[in-house]
Amino acid sequence: MTNPVNDDVLIFVEGRTGRIRLNRPKAIHALTHPICTAMIGALTAWATDDAVDLVMIDHAEGRGFCAGGDIRHIAESAKGDGSEGRAFFHEEYRLNHLLFTYAKPTIAFMDGITMGGGVGISQPCSIRVVTERTMYAMPETGIGLFTDVGGGRYLSRMPGRMGQYVGLTGARLNGAECLALALGTHYVESDGIEALKAAILGNPGAVDAALRSAVSAVPPAPILDRQADIDRLFASDRYEDIVAALAADGGDWALATLKTLGTKSPQACKVVLRLLAESARIDDFAEEMAMEYAVVVRVIQRPDIVEGVRALIVDKDNAPRWNPPTAAGVSDADIDAIFAPLPPSEAWTPLPNA
Repeated sequence: MTNPVNDDVLIFVEGRTGRIRLNRPKAIHALTHPICTAMIGALTAWATDDAVDLVMIDHAEGRGFCAGGDIRHIAESAKGDGSEGRAFFHEEYRLNHLLFTYAKPTIAFMDGITMGGGVGISQPCSIRVVTERTMYAMPETGIGLFTDVGGGRYLSRMPGRMGQYVGLTGARLNGAECLALALGTHYVESDGIEALKAAILGNPGAVDAALRSAVSAVPPAPILDRQADIDRLFASDRYEDIVAALAADGGDWALATLKTLGTKSPQACKVVLRLLAESARIDDFAEEMAMEYAVVVRVIQRPDIVEGVRALIVDKDNAPRWNPPTAAGVSDADIDAIFAPLPPSEAWTPLPNA
């Protein structure tokens, strides 16, 4: 039976599989606070339900798995006291953590657009199916935000400096690239997805066999051809050094990348670099999410998120006026303040027993 409360996410049990189907096709299934709450409720119930062996997360229709969070609503909240934005992130991060620590097998179908919040609900899953239609990105620096929802952990553990490159530029990765960077676990052609789902639903205990039968030949991953350039040019944790290295290189790819960075929030870029440096040293995912929550609370109190959403989503003039407008204007003290822990009464906490 489908979830009767919130048609934006369809929640039901099929056979011995708990199913979560995102159902906001016009918004490319962007997550809302009620969606996160509904998913938490289902996952919590299924965790102790002996009739559910596996959880499957996908989208009901449309061209993407999940385009992220409802960022326009978050920006509207940021114009005021930010309380709704804080509440959304607190709930979303609890969902991310619940999936990360979930004891039963979970499978996400990253078929189509998988951005931001979509990364947050797919990367914790034990099985992550990608296709030739997968388009993965963490584009938050373009709207004045940062690579949250556990992005600090996932990006900081990519090979070399790939995570810094992906996090700063918002680079889009295809299915083969996701597989090569361990963002996906299995590559399946999109025309085989429904048959794979049917096989899993028919016998969730034999999910590994179903996946072995469904996987396709994987095309080359172009991003790997740039690994040496990325490692060299993105070597520093200091944003100004990366910008200088790209400018000094002077090659076509370096200059195109430099131009891309020129559209991003300088503050957000510095936050991403600090986040990845910190996250590389953090093993406990709850500690990761507590840090990211403290950062997001501070970031949505600053002007870039509202301006970024205005420029890219509301007015669509693609001409954000960042504040500060340059990397030099974002001091180490500013970043330290953004990363300062919250008072215990305001800090993020995981779900009890999660």
